[in-house]
Amino acid sequence: MKTKLLISFTAILVFLLPNINFGQVINLGTAADFVLFSSNGAVGNSGISHLTGNVGTNNGSSTAFGNVNGIMHDADGASGQCAADLLIAYNQLNSTIPTFFISSLLGNGDTLVAGVYSISAAATLNLDLTLDAQNSPNAVFIFQIQGSLSTNASSKIKLINQAKACNVFWKVEGLVSMASGTTMRGTVIANNAAINLNTGDTLEGRALSTAGAVTVDGILAYTPIGCGSPVLSGPIAPALGAAACYAIFSTDGAVSNSGITFLTGDVGTNNGLTTGFDPLNVTGTIHPIPDGSTAACAADLLNAYNYVNTLPYDIELLYPAQFGNNLVLTPHTYLMNAAATFTDTLYLNAQGNTDAVFVIQINGALTTSTYSKVSLINGTQSKNVYWKVEGAVSINNYSIFCGTIITNNGALGALNTGVVLDGRALTTTGAITTTAMTAVATMIPGNCASVGIEYVELKDVKSAVLFPNPFTSSITVKINDFSKIANVELRLYNSFGSEIMNENIIKESTILETISLSSGMYFYRIMSDNHTIQSGRLIAE
Repeated sequence: MKTKLLISFTAILVFLLPNINFGQVINLGTAADFVLFSSNGAVGNSGISHLTGNVGTNNGSSTAFGNVNGIMHDADGASGQCAADLLIAYNQLNSTIPTFFISSLLGNGDTLVAGVYSISAAATLNLDLTLDAQNSPNAVFIFQIQGSLSTNASSKIKLINQAKACNVFWKVEGLVSMASGTTMRGTVIANNAAINLNTGDTLEGRALSTAGAVTVDGILAYTPIGCGSPVLSGPIAPALGAAACYAIFSTDGAVSNSGITFLTGDVGTNNGLTTGFDPLNVTGTIHPIPDGSTAACAADLLNAYNYVNTLPYDIELLYPAQFGNNLVLTPHTYLMNAAATFTDTLYLNAQGNTDAVFVIQINGALTTSTYSKVSLINGTQSKNVYWKVEGAVSINNYSIFCGTIITNNGALGALNTGVVLDGRALTTTGAITTTAMTAVATMIPGNCASVGIEYVELKDVKSAVLFPNPFTSSITVKINDFSKIANVELRLYNSFGSEIMNENIIKESTILETISLSSGMYFYRIMSDNHTIQSGRLIAE
């Protein structure tokens, strides 16, 4: 019996050894901050690549990169330290004792568990290779390839059961060449050889060479999070004070509207007139002439501007004329030291931190293309996004813009037809003109007059809930205490401000069919006796 128990225990121990031995940590040092780097070789780009992480070389130059969500380092102190740290990491990977010896053809639907894999020749990745951490978040995968590494088109590294890209390492003794559409995960270190990434490749990790050129063409690459990487929170947000109550405001300039514009928040100016806004479409207070509220807003706006203007920046975006274009930014203070032209889409990625703050400083005017879009991903909230602009702002037709815009000495001369502003448009000096657009001042403080006036009935009701959001074929409207309101309606508007649905709500839970609605953003108002008790936005998928 004792012999059988001993044999069983030994078998279990042997089975568990890989998980015990391979929870080791590879120390990348400052190389962990770089998404692309060569200790000795040029680093170049063609096409539009989207990169998060530093880029550079310690002996050569970095050329043809557009806006990078990181810092460019060519032959400076940071690149010298990175080269030293990269050599240490390479030596550590190279000296790790292998536990598995596998063939040179990787993928084809195979699944591997944590361990150190030795390949004695050049290797090729074909189709899918799955790395299974077996629910151990510290599981480490190391591939020691004694030759080149190539991937076939659209091949993929997949991670399951808590496997993390930050715990995957590829040590390659030769050229690394990834065909178009490859999805690679992990830190790739090529020793004395080049690295080539092609159009449509995605790299969640790093591409680092001890001596060789690094060349990319129209890729998405970003340093992985986890494994001790810092949680990005961005700067401390400015205190808006009374300015937080306003959706549209100018300290010195007329504020005017044409067309059907919807606002949630106050609107006004501290020097001039506010005209053209329909009270029925403003969930807040219209200040037609300067008053005590506008004076307080002007003072607090100046304080907020001074704060964001003097905030030290982390990352300079070097090509303001190419802003947008599917660029991905993470929580930092960014600087563009010239007028910015925003085309297509900008992604703001909070990396799961819902409190993360973004500040974008533009030392010049800001203009967007038609249908431009700020897209908030991975927990980013509009209330935590701030734009400081030194000059005029023009948000073109049908754009979706998120965050509080603080303009200094510049007109907000064009918040145009179909624009959706999830935030605020505030200027220290300059006229503001809106045309058939929608603005929602996110997170209006409870001490704002508009909240006390417009939402008093909602406080009694204790909230209405609309779900799901996003929706597909139907919306459920649930009012928690239906007895305290009467004559309830749901009014739904498209992005042009046109009413497309008006339904009576006669019970606490009502299902409304929406299958005829196209995909996009919509705005709703819940009315009681022709008073707005709640408003917000819905997204149709």
